[in-house]
Amino acid sequence: MVHADDPTAEETAPEAEETPPEPERRHGALVTRGVDGIEVLHPARDELVALVKALGDEGFHQCLDVTGADYLRHPGRSTLPEGVTPERFEVVVHLMSHTARRRLRIKVQVPADDPTCPSIFDLHPGVEAMERETYDMFGIAFEGHPDLTRILMPEDWTGHPLRKDYAIGAIPVQFKGAPAPR
Repeated sequence: MVHADDPTAEETAPEAEETPPEPERRHGALVTRGVDGIEVLHPARDELVALVKALGDEGFHQCLDVTGADYLRHPGRSTLPEGVTPERFEVVVHLMSHTARRRLRIKVQVPADDPTCPSIFDLHPGVEAMERETYDMFGIAFEGHPDLTRILMPEDWTGHPLRKDYAIGAIPVQFKGAPAPR
């Protein structure tokens, strides 16, 4: 039996469970830090345009890059915060605020069975070619893009060369003095 005046009563009492801190969010998107120290935001696909608009209101007026990544062979990557479901594809957007002298990165998960992402062309017209290149190389279609056509590969090209399941072909190289292939 523990008495109220016993000085060891607190030591033997079960510890109260601490509530884990709420994860950091910015405009509703989960926030992490990249290995380079840059703030990384993880919105859902349908939140991307609203997030980029809100960040523009904060001074992130320049979009430096839009690209894709295919994690077909790395599904267990650990760079995503708890609560973000990893998908095969990822669209990565880099924004810059000149007044704050800061950059940030946005990573949007894109599933293989629906490789689409909203276009941010209306907010940053300079991404027109970057979204086309991501479409051409990864097959991620940007909904609302004004001219989503191939930019690097011929229009009649089949497939998307930067996908991890794209068949690697071979073109024979002919060296001077070597016999011609038969």
